[in-house]
Amino acid sequence: MEDSQSVATLIGSTASKIQQLQKAFAELESQRALTLNLRWKELEEHFSGLEKSLKRRFHELEDQEKEFETKTRKAREMLQKREAAVVAKEQSSLVRLQEKRDAAVFAITNALEKHRELSSGQPADNGDNGELSVEEKQPEDIKSSFENGNLEVKSYPQLVKLCEEMDSEGLQKFISDNRKNLAALKEEIPWALKAAASPARLVLESLEGFYPSEVDGKKDANLLGLRRTCIMLMECLSVLLSNLDMVSVLALISEDIKEQAKLIAEEWKPKLDALDMDASNGNSLEAHAFLQLIDTFGIASGFNEEELSRLIPMVSRRRQAADLCRSLGLSDKMPGVIEVLVKNGRQIDAVNLAFGFELTEQFSPVPLLKYYLKDARKASSPVKPGNASPTAQVLKLVNGN
Repeated sequence: MEDSQSVATLIGSTASKIQQLQKAFAELESQRALTLNLRWKELEEHFSGLEKSLKRRFHELEDQEKEFETKTRKAREMLQKREAAVVAKEQSSLVRLQEKRDAAVFAITNALEKHRELSSGQPADNGDNGELSVEEKQPEDIKSSFENGNLEVKSYPQLVKLCEEMDSEGLQKFISDNRKNLAALKEEIPWALKAAASPARLVLESLEGFYPSEVDGKKDANLLGLRRTCIMLMECLSVLLSNLDMVSVLALISEDIKEQAKLIAEEWKPKLDALDMDASNGNSLEAHAFLQLIDTFGIASGFNEEELSRLIPMVSRRRQAADLCRSLGLSDKMPGVIEVLVKNGRQIDAVNLAFGFELTEQFSPVPLLKYYLKDARKASSPVKPGNASPTAQVLKLVNGN
């Protein structure tokens, strides 16, 4: 009985407690919703503020980037203008330097020639003393005209006839008789050689008599003219070969032709040993002809490079020297050649080769020219007051005054 009452009491109290719990739970739910609502509003405001801040910062960065690009573009434009100005100044300086260098070399050459005239009591050789001169027009000038197709055998059709007949002696005589028009002849000879059955053989045959046994070549003007003509004919043959394809070149310069050229070169070579480098003064026709022979006929491989390079000082004053050395593959030997020239007091030739082979950093022209002028002034005669000597004028140019 008591148990039943206890259970009833518990049931009654349970209902009451459930009601209390429900009320408490309802109150809790209302407070919870209010708290969550407050937190969401805070979060929403926070993220909205972040978004606005990010947008503002983004726009600021965009403005800074545009400003930076503008400054960069202006700086680049200014740099390009400055670079252009520097290049223009450098070019102008190089032009002025080249003009001074040319003027100095020209004045030095004139001074040297005048000094020689005073020393020898005779006018300098200018190519008009009855000897043939092959310096009037350079091989590269002929080659340029040849490549442009501007050449025809118009003025001297007899050249073609002589070449067709393979008349080397007649060709030599014809050139000698027309030496006053040598420049025009040199332009037409490459074309005329094409008419020969064997241009290379014709040129080789024209070399006969280069070393006659009965005549002193140093005194005979006709022999000097013949030797110059031989060199010119070999140069003209080189021009012809340079404008042919490889198959045609191999056909013209056959192994038989090369063997004949080697025999001539081997016959000439011992005669060069007797030449005096100082006496030739860089203008040796014998050495020039020998080097031109092995270059034109492509037989340089049969000769020692060291021996060939020793001949360069003997031809250093000739205008073809630099191109001939390059063609023979002697460019690497040029520093040694220039040193030999300097040691032998040939500073002018040394400077010319230094410029020709871009060795002016190793062999600075100004000190070499000053050293040359110092020696030249010692050897020159006194000059009247008020009259500047050519040497003094050159020294002024070298010093840049």
